[in-house]
Amino acid sequence: MSASTTPPPASNGSTGDEQQEVKQMEKIAIHDQVPGHDNYYEKNGLRTYGDGEDHDHEPPMSSKRFMSLAAMAFLWTGSQLPMYLYGGVPPYIYGDIGGVDRWIWMTLANLIASAAVCPFVGSLSDLLGRRYVALMGAGFIILGMIVCSTAKVMNVFIGGMTLSGIGAGMAELTALAGTSELAPTAKRGKYNAGLILTILPWCPSVLWSQLIATHGGWRWCGLLGGLWMFLGFLVILFFYFPPPRINSTGLTRKQLIAQIDFVGGFLSVSGMILFLAGLQWGGYQYKWTSAHVLAPLLLGAALLVAFGLWESYGAKYPMFPARIKQAPQILTLTLVITFISGANFISLLMFWPTQSFNVYGHDPVQVGLRGLPVAFCVMVGAVINLSCLSIFKGRNKELLIISCVLMTAGVGALSCADHFSMYRLWGILVLAGLGTGGIIIPAAVITTIICPDDLIATVTALTLAVRVIGGAIGYCVYYNVFVNKFVPNAVKMIGGVMELELHITNVTYIETAIGYTSASLLTLLKTIPGIAGNDTAYEMVVLAGQEAFAASYRSIYYVSLAFGGVAILSACFLGDIGQYMDDHVAVVMH
Repeated sequence: MSASTTPPPASNGSTGDEQQEVKQMEKIAIHDQVPGHDNYYEKNGLRTYGDGEDHDHEPPMSSKRFMSLAAMAFLWTGSQLPMYLYGGVPPYIYGDIGGVDRWIWMTLANLIASAAVCPFVGSLSDLLGRRYVALMGAGFIILGMIVCSTAKVMNVFIGGMTLSGIGAGMAELTALAGTSELAPTAKRGKYNAGLILTILPWCPSVLWSQLIATHGGWRWCGLLGGLWMFLGFLVILFFYFPPPRINSTGLTRKQLIAQIDFVGGFLSVSGMILFLAGLQWGGYQYKWTSAHVLAPLLLGAALLVAFGLWESYGAKYPMFPARIKQAPQILTLTLVITFISGANFISLLMFWPTQSFNVYGHDPVQVGLRGLPVAFCVMVGAVINLSCLSIFKGRNKELLIISCVLMTAGVGALSCADHFSMYRLWGILVLAGLGTGGIIIPAAVITTIICPDDLIATVTALTLAVRVIGGAIGYCVYYNVFVNKFVPNAVKMIGGVMELELHITNVTYIETAIGYTSASLLTLLKTIPGIAGNDTAYEMVVLAGQEAFAASYRSIYYVSLAFGGVAILSACFLGDIGQYMDDHVAVVMH
Protein backbone atom coordinates (compact mmCIF):
# COMPACT_ATOMS: atom_id res chain seq x y z
CA MET A 1 0.00 0.00 0.00
CA SER A 2 2.74 2.35 0.98
CA ALA A 3 4.68 1.29 -2.04
CA SER A 4 1.78 2.11 -4.28
CA THR A 5 1.52 5.61 -2.84
CA THR A 6 5.19 6.34 -3.30
CA PRO A 7 5.74 8.60 -6.30
CA PRO A 8 7.62 6.80 -9.05
CA PRO A 9 11.13 7.92 -9.94
CA ALA A 10 9.82 9.20 -13.25
CA SER A 11 8.01 12.00 -11.46
CA ASN A 12 11.35 13.34 -10.24
CA GLY A 13 12.44 13.47 -13.83
CA SER A 14 9.25 15.29 -14.74
CA THR A 15 9.90 17.80 -11.99
CA GLY A 16 13.37 18.34 -13.42
CA ASP A 17 11.89 18.84 -16.89
CA GLU A 18 9.42 21.37 -15.54
CA GLN A 19 12.21 23.24 -13.78
CA GLN A 20 14.23 23.19 -16.99
CA GLU A 21 11.20 24.49 -18.92
CA VAL A 22 10.74 27.29 -16.40
CA LYS A 23 14.41 28.21 -16.79
CA GLN A 24 14.01 28.17 -20.58
CA MET A 25 10.94 30.42 -20.33
CA GLU A 26 12.86 32.77 -18.06
CA LYS A 27 15.66 32.85 -20.62
CA ILE A 28 13.20 33.70 -23.38
CA ALA A 29 11.56 36.36 -21.25
CA ILE A 30 14.89 37.98 -20.47
CA HIS A 31 16.77 37.67 -23.74
CA ASP A 32 14.37 37.05 -26.60
CA GLN A 33 10.98 38.43 -25.64
CA VAL A 34 9.73 41.25 -27.84
CA PRO A 35 8.72 44.31 -25.79
CA GLY A 36 4.95 44.61 -25.58
CA HIS A 37 4.29 41.16 -27.10
CA ASP A 38 3.87 37.87 -25.23
CA ASN A 39 2.40 35.85 -28.13
CA TYR A 40 5.81 35.12 -29.68
CA TYR A 41 9.53 35.50 -29.07
CA GLU A 42 12.60 35.95 -31.23
CA LYS A 43 15.44 33.49 -30.79
CA ASN A 44 18.72 35.34 -30.32
CA GLY A 45 16.78 38.55 -30.92
CA LEU A 46 16.21 37.65 -34.59
CA ARG A 47 14.08 34.65 -35.53
CA THR A 48 10.36 34.36 -34.76
CA TYR A 49 9.15 31.39 -32.69
CA GLY A 50 6.33 30.59 -30.29
CA ASP A 51 3.45 31.55 -32.58
CA GLY A 52 2.38 27.97 -33.35
CA GLU A 53 3.93 27.83 -36.84
CA ASP A 54 6.78 25.68 -38.15
CA HIS A 55 9.47 28.23 -38.98
CA ASP A 56 12.28 25.70 -39.44
CA HIS A 57 11.15 24.12 -42.72
CA GLU A 58 10.41 25.76 -46.05
CA PRO A 59 6.70 25.35 -46.93
CA PRO A 60 5.84 23.71 -50.26
CA MET A 61 5.24 26.04 -53.21
CA SER A 62 1.46 26.24 -53.03
CA SER A 63 -0.59 28.31 -55.48
CA LYS A 64 -1.18 30.89 -52.73
CA ARG A 65 2.54 31.20 -52.07
CA PHE A 66 3.37 31.39 -55.79
CA MET A 67 0.79 34.10 -56.48
CA SER A 68 2.05 36.06 -53.48
CA LEU A 69 5.53 36.04 -55.02
CA ALA A 70 4.00 37.03 -58.38
CA ALA A 71 2.34 39.99 -56.66
CA MET A 72 5.73 41.02 -55.28
CA ALA A 73 7.17 40.83 -58.80
CA PHE A 74 4.51 43.20 -60.12
CA LEU A 75 5.23 45.61 -57.27
CA TRP A 76 8.97 45.47 -57.95
CA THR A 77 8.72 46.08 -61.69
CA GLY A 78 5.98 48.68 -61.32
CA SER A 79 8.04 50.66 -58.81
CA GLN A 80 10.81 51.11 -61.38
CA LEU A 81 8.69 52.07 -64.40
CA PRO A 82 8.11 55.81 -63.79
CA MET A 83 11.86 56.46 -63.76
CA TYR A 84 12.67 53.85 -66.41
CA LEU A 85 10.13 55.11 -68.94
CA TYR A 86 10.06 58.86 -68.38
CA GLY A 87 13.74 59.09 -67.46
CA GLY A 88 14.72 58.24 -71.02
CA VAL A 89 12.73 60.97 -72.80
CA PRO A 90 12.96 64.32 -70.91
CA PRO A 91 13.64 66.41 -74.07
CA TYR A 92 10.45 65.11 -75.66
CA ILE A 93 8.48 65.98 -72.52
CA TYR A 94 9.68 69.54 -71.94
CA GLY A 95 9.75 70.12 -75.69
CA ASP A 96 5.98 69.52 -75.59
CA ILE A 97 4.78 71.00 -72.29
CA GLY A 98 7.59 73.44 -71.49
CA GLY A 99 9.44 73.68 -68.20
CA VAL A 100 12.95 73.40 -69.55
CA ASP A 101 14.14 75.42 -66.55
CA ARG A 102 12.80 72.89 -64.04
CA TRP A 103 12.62 69.56 -65.80
CA ILE A 104 15.11 67.89 -63.44
CA TRP A 105 12.39 68.03 -60.79
CA MET A 106 10.55 65.30 -62.65
CA THR A 107 13.35 63.04 -61.41
CA LEU A 108 14.00 64.71 -58.08
CA ALA A 109 10.32 64.79 -57.08
CA ASN A 110 10.13 61.04 -57.57
CA LEU A 111 13.29 60.42 -55.54
CA ILE A 112 12.42 62.79 -52.71
CA ALA A 113 8.87 61.46 -52.35
CA SER A 114 10.13 57.89 -52.29
CA ALA A 115 12.80 58.62 -49.67
CA ALA A 116 10.41 60.63 -47.51
CA VAL A 117 7.66 58.03 -47.19
CA CYS A 118 9.79 54.89 -46.95
CA PRO A 119 10.79 54.96 -43.25
CA PHE A 120 7.30 55.67 -41.90
CA VAL A 121 5.54 53.31 -44.30
CA GLY A 122 8.06 50.56 -43.54
CA SER A 123 7.25 50.62 -39.84
CA LEU A 124 3.52 50.76 -40.62
CA SER A 125 3.88 47.75 -42.91
CA ASP A 126 5.57 45.72 -40.16
CA LEU A 127 2.81 46.63 -37.73
CA LEU A 128 -0.35 46.65 -39.86
CA GLY A 129 0.56 44.22 -42.63
CA ARG A 130 1.73 44.23 -46.24
CA ARG A 131 -1.51 43.86 -48.21
CA TYR A 132 -2.95 47.35 -47.85
CA VAL A 133 0.44 49.03 -48.16
CA ALA A 134 0.96 47.09 -51.41
CA LEU A 135 -2.44 48.15 -52.76
CA MET A 136 -1.82 51.78 -51.80
CA GLY A 137 1.60 51.74 -53.45
CA ALA A 138 0.21 50.33 -56.69
CA GLY A 139 -2.64 52.86 -56.57
CA PHE A 140 -0.28 55.81 -56.18
CA ILE A 141 1.83 54.62 -59.12
CA ILE A 142 -1.25 54.27 -61.35
CA LEU A 143 -2.51 57.71 -60.30
CA GLY A 144 0.93 59.23 -60.89
CA MET A 145 1.11 57.72 -64.37
CA ILE A 146 -2.32 59.14 -65.22
CA VAL A 147 -1.39 62.62 -64.01
CA CYS A 148 1.94 62.58 -65.87
CA SER A 149 0.54 61.33 -69.16
CA THR A 150 -2.25 63.94 -69.19
CA ALA A 151 -0.16 66.90 -67.95
CA LYS A 152 -0.26 70.09 -70.01
CA VAL A 153 2.43 71.94 -68.03
CA MET A 154 5.61 70.81 -66.31
CA ASN A 155 4.41 71.59 -62.77
CA VAL A 156 1.52 69.14 -63.15
CA PHE A 157 3.90 66.54 -64.57
CA ILE A 158 6.18 67.01 -61.55
CA GLY A 159 3.15 66.48 -59.30
CA GLY A 160 2.46 63.21 -61.09
CA MET A 161 6.04 62.08 -60.57
CA THR A 162 5.69 62.93 -56.88
CA LEU A 163 2.64 60.67 -56.63
CA SER A 164 4.43 57.87 -58.47
CA GLY A 165 7.44 58.35 -56.17
CA ILE A 166 5.25 57.83 -53.11
CA GLY A 167 3.88 54.67 -54.68
CA ALA A 168 7.29 53.48 -55.82
CA GLY A 169 8.67 53.73 -52.29
CA MET A 170 5.76 51.71 -50.89
CA ALA A 171 5.89 49.16 -53.71
CA GLU A 172 9.62 48.50 -53.71
CA LEU A 173 9.97 48.09 -49.96
CA THR A 174 6.92 45.78 -49.89
CA ALA A 175 8.31 43.71 -52.77
CA LEU A 176 11.72 43.20 -51.15
CA ALA A 177 10.39 42.71 -47.61
CA GLY A 178 7.52 40.47 -48.74
CA THR A 179 9.80 38.24 -50.79
CA SER A 180 12.45 38.05 -48.06
CA GLU A 181 10.03 37.00 -45.33
CA LEU A 182 8.54 34.20 -47.47
CA ALA A 183 11.98 32.66 -48.08
CA PRO A 184 14.23 30.68 -45.73
CA THR A 185 16.92 33.05 -44.50
CA ALA A 186 19.67 31.17 -46.34
CA LYS A 187 17.64 31.36 -49.58
CA ARG A 188 16.65 35.01 -49.41
CA GLY A 189 19.35 35.80 -51.94
CA LYS A 190 17.97 33.29 -54.46
CA TYR A 191 14.35 34.32 -53.94
CA ASN A 192 15.20 37.99 -54.42
CA ALA A 193 17.35 37.13 -57.43
CA GLY A 194 14.23 35.63 -58.98
CA LEU A 195 12.34 38.80 -58.09
CA ILE A 196 14.95 41.01 -59.76
CA LEU A 197 14.89 38.87 -62.92
CA THR A 198 11.27 39.86 -63.51
CA ILE A 199 12.49 43.31 -64.58
CA LEU A 200 14.04 41.67 -67.67
CA PRO A 201 11.32 42.76 -70.16
CA TRP A 202 11.75 46.34 -68.94
CA CYS A 203 15.54 46.52 -69.16
CA PRO A 204 15.34 48.09 -72.65
CA SER A 205 13.00 50.78 -71.26
CA VAL A 206 15.09 53.60 -72.72
CA LEU A 207 14.70 51.97 -76.13
CA TRP A 208 10.97 51.40 -75.62
CA SER A 209 10.34 54.96 -74.43
CA GLN A 210 12.45 56.48 -77.22
CA LEU A 211 10.52 54.54 -79.86
CA ILE A 212 7.16 55.32 -78.25
CA ALA A 213 7.98 59.03 -77.93
CA THR A 214 9.25 59.23 -81.51
CA HIS A 215 6.44 57.36 -83.24
CA GLY A 216 3.43 57.83 -80.98
CA GLY A 217 4.19 60.56 -78.46
CA TRP A 218 5.73 60.42 -74.99
CA ARG A 219 2.31 60.31 -73.27
CA TRP A 220 1.83 56.69 -74.33
CA CYS A 221 4.68 55.77 -71.97
CA GLY A 222 2.32 56.57 -69.10
CA LEU A 223 -0.36 54.31 -70.54
CA LEU A 224 2.10 51.43 -70.83
CA GLY A 225 3.35 51.79 -67.25
CA GLY A 226 -0.11 52.43 -65.85
CA LEU A 227 -1.64 49.35 -67.47
CA TRP A 228 1.18 47.16 -66.17
CA MET A 229 0.73 48.44 -62.63
CA PHE A 230 -3.06 48.07 -62.90
CA LEU A 231 -2.56 44.41 -63.76
CA GLY A 232 -0.33 44.13 -60.70
CA PHE A 233 -2.99 45.85 -58.59
CA LEU A 234 -5.50 43.17 -59.61
CA VAL A 235 -3.06 40.36 -58.76
CA ILE A 236 -2.49 41.88 -55.30
CA LEU A 237 -6.21 42.47 -54.76
CA PHE A 238 -7.30 38.92 -55.59
CA PHE A 239 -4.29 36.76 -54.68
CA TYR A 240 -2.11 38.40 -52.01
CA PHE A 241 -3.39 37.55 -48.53
CA PRO A 242 -0.44 37.33 -46.13
CA PRO A 243 -1.14 36.03 -42.61
CA PRO A 244 -1.83 38.60 -39.87
CA ARG A 245 1.25 40.29 -38.42
CA ILE A 246 2.30 38.56 -35.22
CA ASN A 247 3.32 41.86 -33.64
CA SER A 248 -0.25 43.18 -33.92
CA THR A 249 -2.08 39.96 -33.01
CA GLY A 250 -4.21 40.34 -29.89
CA LEU A 251 -3.93 44.13 -29.77
CA THR A 252 -7.01 46.31 -29.62
CA ARG A 253 -7.38 49.11 -32.16
CA LYS A 254 -6.43 51.62 -29.47
CA GLN A 255 -3.29 49.66 -28.57
CA LEU A 256 -2.41 49.32 -32.25
CA ILE A 257 -2.74 53.04 -32.91
CA ALA A 258 -0.68 53.76 -29.80
CA GLN A 259 2.24 51.84 -31.33
CA ILE A 260 2.31 54.02 -34.47
CA ASP A 261 5.00 56.68 -34.19
CA PHE A 262 3.07 59.61 -35.67
CA VAL A 263 5.51 62.20 -34.31
CA GLY A 264 8.48 60.35 -35.79
CA GLY A 265 6.62 59.99 -39.07
CA PHE A 266 5.92 63.71 -39.27
CA LEU A 267 9.48 64.69 -38.35
CA SER A 268 11.09 62.25 -40.78
CA VAL A 269 8.81 62.95 -43.76
CA SER A 270 8.77 66.75 -43.41
CA GLY A 271 12.46 66.93 -42.55
CA MET A 272 13.53 64.83 -45.50
CA ILE A 273 11.33 66.70 -47.98
CA LEU A 274 12.56 70.13 -46.87
CA PHE A 275 16.22 69.14 -46.62
CA LEU A 276 16.38 67.41 -49.99
CA ALA A 277 14.34 70.14 -51.72
CA GLY A 278 16.68 72.83 -50.40
CA LEU A 279 19.67 70.76 -51.41
CA GLN A 280 18.41 70.41 -54.98
CA TRP A 281 17.49 74.09 -55.35
CA GLY A 282 20.97 75.18 -54.30
CA GLY A 283 23.29 76.20 -57.12
CA TYR A 284 20.77 75.29 -59.82
CA GLN A 285 17.65 77.44 -59.60
CA TYR A 286 18.78 79.65 -56.73
CA LYS A 287 22.04 80.75 -55.13
CA TRP A 288 23.24 78.75 -52.14
CA THR A 289 23.07 81.90 -50.00
CA SER A 290 19.45 82.70 -50.93
CA ALA A 291 16.58 82.33 -48.47
CA HIS A 292 14.88 79.99 -50.94
CA VAL A 293 17.69 77.49 -50.37
CA LEU A 294 18.75 78.16 -46.78
CA ALA A 295 15.25 78.15 -45.25
CA PRO A 296 14.21 74.62 -46.30
CA LEU A 297 17.75 73.29 -45.96
CA LEU A 298 18.24 74.44 -42.37
CA LEU A 299 14.67 73.74 -41.28
CA GLY A 300 14.85 70.27 -42.81
CA ALA A 301 18.16 69.57 -41.08
CA ALA A 302 16.69 70.72 -37.75
CA LEU A 303 13.67 68.46 -38.19
CA LEU A 304 15.91 65.48 -38.99
CA VAL A 305 17.99 66.17 -35.87
CA ALA A 306 14.76 66.39 -33.88
CA PHE A 307 13.70 63.07 -35.42
CA GLY A 308 16.92 61.43 -34.24
CA LEU A 309 16.49 62.78 -30.71
CA TRP A 310 12.83 61.76 -30.62
CA GLU A 311 13.62 58.23 -31.76
CA SER A 312 16.41 57.90 -29.17
CA TYR A 313 14.81 59.49 -26.14
CA GLY A 314 11.15 60.40 -26.71
CA ALA A 315 9.31 57.67 -28.60
CA LYS A 316 7.80 54.78 -26.65
CA TYR A 317 7.48 52.79 -29.88
CA PRO A 318 10.09 54.29 -32.24
CA MET A 319 10.03 53.75 -36.00
CA PHE A 320 13.50 52.23 -35.73
CA PRO A 321 13.65 50.23 -32.47
CA ALA A 322 17.05 49.71 -30.88
CA ARG A 323 16.75 45.95 -31.38
CA ILE A 324 17.13 46.50 -35.13
CA LYS A 325 20.88 46.75 -34.45
CA GLN A 326 21.62 43.06 -33.84
CA ALA A 327 24.82 43.37 -35.89
CA PRO A 328 25.56 47.11 -35.66
CA GLN A 329 28.86 47.16 -37.56
CA ILE A 330 27.52 45.19 -40.52
CA LEU A 331 24.34 47.28 -40.60
CA THR A 332 26.16 50.62 -40.42
CA LEU A 333 28.77 49.82 -43.06
CA THR A 334 26.16 48.28 -45.36
CA LEU A 335 24.16 51.50 -45.13
CA VAL A 336 27.27 53.55 -45.94
CA ILE A 337 27.91 51.40 -49.02
CA THR A 338 24.23 51.69 -49.96
CA PHE A 339 24.45 55.49 -49.73
CA ILE A 340 27.48 55.59 -52.03
CA SER A 341 26.00 53.14 -54.52
CA GLY A 342 22.84 55.27 -54.61
CA ALA A 343 24.91 58.26 -55.72
CA ASN A 344 26.69 56.28 -58.43
CA PHE A 345 23.50 54.51 -59.51
CA ILE A 346 21.95 57.91 -60.20
CA SER A 347 24.95 58.89 -62.33
CA LEU A 348 24.28 55.83 -64.48
CA LEU A 349 20.49 55.94 -64.43
CA MET A 350 20.02 59.65 -65.11
CA PHE A 351 23.24 61.06 -66.56
CA TRP A 352 24.25 58.30 -68.95
CA PRO A 353 21.00 58.41 -71.01
CA THR A 354 21.30 62.20 -71.36
CA GLN A 355 25.00 61.88 -72.17
CA SER A 356 24.22 59.26 -74.79
CA PHE A 357 21.58 61.59 -76.22
CA ASN A 358 23.60 64.81 -76.10
CA VAL A 359 27.04 63.53 -77.11
CA TYR A 360 26.39 60.65 -79.50
CA GLY A 361 23.23 61.68 -81.33
CA HIS A 362 19.45 61.71 -81.05
CA ASP A 363 18.52 58.68 -83.12
CA PRO A 364 15.98 56.91 -80.86
CA VAL A 365 17.12 53.38 -81.69
CA GLN A 366 20.78 54.20 -81.08
CA VAL A 367 19.97 56.03 -77.83
CA GLY A 368 18.01 52.98 -76.69
CA LEU A 369 20.77 50.56 -77.65
CA ARG A 370 23.37 52.61 -75.79
CA GLY A 371 21.22 52.28 -72.67
CA LEU A 372 21.09 48.48 -72.78
CA PRO A 373 24.47 47.70 -71.13
CA VAL A 374 23.59 49.65 -67.99
CA ALA A 375 20.05 48.30 -67.68
CA PHE A 376 20.91 44.65 -68.26
CA CYS A 377 24.17 44.65 -66.30
CA VAL A 378 22.66 46.31 -63.23
CA MET A 379 20.11 43.50 -63.23
CA VAL A 380 22.74 40.80 -63.85
CA GLY A 381 25.03 42.20 -61.13
CA ALA A 382 22.18 42.11 -58.61
CA VAL A 383 21.17 38.57 -59.58
CA ILE A 384 24.76 37.26 -59.40
CA ASN A 385 25.46 38.70 -55.95
CA LEU A 386 22.07 37.70 -54.55
CA SER A 387 22.54 34.15 -55.80
CA CYS A 388 26.07 34.01 -54.40
CA LEU A 389 24.80 35.11 -50.98
CA SER A 390 22.69 31.96 -50.87
CA ILE A 391 25.17 29.64 -52.58
CA PHE A 392 28.07 30.56 -50.29
CA LYS A 393 25.80 31.20 -47.27
CA GLY A 394 27.42 34.56 -46.67
CA ARG A 395 30.69 35.90 -48.09
CA ASN A 396 29.00 39.29 -48.26
CA LYS A 397 32.28 41.06 -47.50
CA GLU A 398 34.07 39.62 -50.52
CA LEU A 399 31.04 40.08 -52.78
CA LEU A 400 30.61 43.74 -51.87
CA ILE A 401 34.34 44.49 -52.14
CA ILE A 402 34.34 43.11 -55.70
CA SER A 403 31.18 45.05 -56.56
CA CYS A 404 32.50 48.31 -55.08
CA VAL A 405 35.73 47.98 -57.06
CA LEU A 406 33.84 47.26 -60.29
CA MET A 407 31.46 50.16 -59.64
CA THR A 408 34.23 52.63 -58.86
CA ALA A 409 36.42 51.54 -61.77
CA GLY A 410 33.55 51.37 -64.25
CA VAL A 411 31.87 54.67 -63.39
CA GLY A 412 35.21 56.45 -63.05
CA ALA A 413 36.43 55.10 -66.40
CA LEU A 414 33.49 56.77 -68.16
CA SER A 415 35.54 59.95 -67.81
CA CYS A 416 37.48 58.83 -70.89
CA ALA A 417 34.40 59.36 -73.06
CA ASP A 418 34.51 61.90 -75.85
CA HIS A 419 32.48 62.46 -78.99
CA PHE A 420 34.44 59.86 -80.97
CA SER A 421 34.99 57.11 -78.37
CA MET A 422 31.66 55.33 -78.02
CA TYR A 423 33.28 52.08 -79.14
CA ARG A 424 35.43 52.14 -75.98
CA LEU A 425 32.53 52.53 -73.61
CA TRP A 426 30.59 49.29 -74.07
CA GLY A 427 32.88 47.27 -71.81
CA ILE A 428 33.17 50.11 -69.32
CA LEU A 429 29.38 50.36 -69.07
CA VAL A 430 29.21 46.61 -68.45
CA LEU A 431 31.67 46.90 -65.52
CA ALA A 432 29.86 49.91 -64.05
CA GLY A 433 26.48 48.19 -64.33
CA LEU A 434 27.66 44.91 -62.81
CA GLY A 435 29.31 46.68 -59.88
CA THR A 436 26.40 49.00 -59.12
CA GLY A 437 23.81 46.25 -59.49
CA GLY A 438 25.85 44.04 -57.18
CA ILE A 439 25.25 46.53 -54.36
CA ILE A 440 21.91 48.32 -54.57
CA ILE A 441 19.60 45.32 -54.01
CA PRO A 442 21.96 42.80 -52.31
CA ALA A 443 22.70 45.39 -49.62
CA ALA A 444 19.00 45.65 -48.80
CA VAL A 445 18.68 41.86 -48.58
CA ILE A 446 21.76 41.65 -46.32
CA THR A 447 20.11 44.01 -43.84
CA THR A 448 16.97 41.83 -43.72
CA ILE A 449 19.11 38.82 -42.78
CA ILE A 450 20.67 40.53 -39.75
CA CYS A 451 17.50 42.13 -38.38
CA PRO A 452 14.55 40.72 -36.38
CA ASP A 453 11.87 38.98 -38.43
CA ASP A 454 9.14 41.40 -37.39
CA LEU A 455 11.18 44.42 -38.56
CA ILE A 456 12.03 43.28 -42.09
CA ALA A 457 10.05 46.07 -43.80
CA THR A 458 11.43 48.63 -41.35
CA VAL A 459 15.05 47.83 -42.15
CA THR A 460 14.27 47.49 -45.87
CA ALA A 461 12.68 50.95 -45.80
CA LEU A 462 15.74 52.32 -44.02
CA THR A 463 18.02 50.85 -46.67
CA LEU A 464 15.91 52.19 -49.54
CA ALA A 465 15.68 55.64 -47.95
CA VAL A 466 19.45 55.77 -47.49
CA ARG A 467 19.95 54.69 -51.11
CA VAL A 468 17.57 57.33 -52.43
CA ILE A 469 19.04 60.03 -50.19
CA GLY A 470 22.47 59.07 -51.50
CA GLY A 471 21.08 59.29 -55.01
CA ALA A 472 19.53 62.71 -54.39
CA ILE A 473 22.69 64.10 -52.81
CA GLY A 474 24.80 62.52 -55.55
CA TYR A 475 22.53 64.05 -58.19
CA CYS A 476 22.87 67.46 -56.53
CA VAL A 477 26.67 67.21 -56.44
CA TYR A 478 26.98 65.82 -59.95
CA TYR A 479 24.54 68.27 -61.51
CA ASN A 480 26.21 71.30 -59.94
CA VAL A 481 29.60 70.04 -61.10
CA PHE A 482 28.19 69.47 -64.59
CA VAL A 483 26.54 72.91 -64.85
CA ASN A 484 29.66 74.69 -63.60
CA LYS A 485 31.68 72.94 -66.29
CA PHE A 486 29.17 73.10 -69.13
CA VAL A 487 28.62 76.87 -69.11
CA PRO A 488 32.27 77.82 -69.75
CA ASN A 489 32.77 74.87 -72.11
CA ALA A 490 29.70 75.85 -74.13
CA VAL A 491 30.78 79.49 -74.31
CA LYS A 492 34.23 78.43 -75.45
CA MET A 493 33.26 75.72 -77.95
CA ILE A 494 29.84 76.77 -79.27
CA GLY A 495 30.57 80.47 -79.03
CA GLY A 496 34.00 79.92 -80.57
CA VAL A 497 32.61 78.10 -83.60
CA MET A 498 29.86 80.66 -84.14
CA GLU A 499 32.12 83.67 -83.76
CA LEU A 500 35.38 82.50 -85.33
CA GLU A 501 34.15 80.14 -88.05
CA LEU A 502 30.59 81.22 -88.83
CA HIS A 503 31.24 84.90 -88.05
CA ILE A 504 28.10 85.19 -85.96
CA THR A 505 29.02 87.83 -83.38
CA ASN A 506 25.58 88.71 -82.04
CA VAL A 507 25.70 87.83 -78.33
CA THR A 508 21.97 87.12 -78.19
CA TYR A 509 22.26 84.58 -81.02
CA ILE A 510 25.18 82.86 -79.31
CA GLU A 511 23.34 82.72 -75.97
CA THR A 512 20.25 81.36 -77.71
CA ALA A 513 22.29 78.62 -79.40
CA ILE A 514 23.83 77.64 -76.07
CA GLY A 515 20.38 77.58 -74.45
CA TYR A 516 18.90 75.36 -77.16
CA THR A 517 21.90 73.03 -77.00
CA SER A 518 21.78 72.70 -73.20
CA ALA A 519 18.07 71.83 -73.43
CA SER A 520 18.71 69.30 -76.24
CA LEU A 521 16.33 71.23 -78.51
CA LEU A 522 18.66 71.08 -81.48
CA THR A 523 16.07 71.55 -84.22
CA LEU A 524 15.47 75.06 -82.89
CA LEU A 525 19.05 75.96 -83.80
CA LYS A 526 17.81 76.20 -87.38
CA THR A 527 15.74 79.24 -86.41
CA ILE A 528 18.80 81.33 -85.48
CA PRO A 529 19.95 83.84 -88.13
CA GLY A 530 23.23 82.69 -89.65
CA ILE A 531 22.39 79.04 -89.02
CA ALA A 532 18.90 78.96 -90.56
CA GLY A 533 19.01 77.45 -94.03
CA ASN A 534 22.68 76.48 -93.69
CA ASP A 535 23.02 72.76 -92.96
CA THR A 536 26.81 72.98 -92.69
CA ALA A 537 26.59 75.69 -90.05
CA TYR A 538 23.97 73.66 -88.19
CA GLU A 539 26.19 70.56 -88.16
CA MET A 540 29.17 72.61 -86.94
CA VAL A 541 27.22 74.06 -84.00
CA VAL A 542 25.76 70.64 -83.12
CA LEU A 543 29.26 69.09 -83.13
CA ALA A 544 30.61 71.91 -80.95
CA GLY A 545 27.75 71.30 -78.52
CA GLN A 546 28.48 67.58 -78.40
CA GLU A 547 32.13 68.29 -77.59
CA ALA A 548 31.10 70.75 -74.87
CA PHE A 549 28.80 68.13 -73.35
CA ALA A 550 31.51 65.44 -73.49
CA ALA A 551 34.04 67.66 -71.73
CA SER A 552 31.50 68.56 -69.03
CA TYR A 553 30.21 65.05 -68.26
CA ARG A 554 33.80 63.97 -67.66
CA SER A 555 33.95 65.88 -64.37
CA ILE A 556 30.97 63.96 -62.97
CA TYR A 557 32.85 60.69 -63.22
CA TYR A 558 35.96 62.15 -61.62
CA VAL A 559 33.87 63.07 -58.57
CA SER A 560 32.39 59.56 -58.46
CA LEU A 561 35.87 58.17 -57.73
CA ALA A 562 35.83 59.82 -54.30
CA PHE A 563 32.44 58.26 -53.49
CA GLY A 564 33.64 54.87 -54.71
CA GLY A 565 36.79 55.00 -52.60
CA VAL A 566 34.72 55.42 -49.43
CA ALA A 567 32.54 52.46 -50.46
CA ILE A 568 35.56 50.19 -51.00
CA LEU A 569 37.04 51.08 -47.60
CA SER A 570 33.69 50.43 -45.90
CA ALA A 571 33.36 47.03 -47.60
CA CYS A 572 36.81 46.01 -46.34
CA PHE A 573 35.61 46.26 -42.73
CA LEU A 574 32.33 44.39 -43.15
CA GLY A 575 31.62 41.38 -40.96
CA ASP A 576 30.36 38.12 -42.46
CA ILE A 577 26.68 37.16 -42.21
CA GLY A 578 27.33 33.41 -42.50
CA GLN A 579 26.24 32.75 -38.91
CA TYR A 580 22.78 34.17 -39.71
CA MET A 581 22.20 32.04 -42.83
CA ASP A 582 19.85 29.35 -41.50
CA ASP A 583 16.68 27.70 -42.82
CA HIS A 584 14.32 29.79 -40.73
CA VAL A 585 11.24 31.15 -42.54
CA ALA A 586 9.97 34.44 -41.11
CA VAL A 587 6.38 34.23 -42.41
CA VAL A 588 4.79 30.84 -43.03
CA MET A 589 2.23 30.91 -45.83
CA HIS A 590 0.43 27.61 -46.47
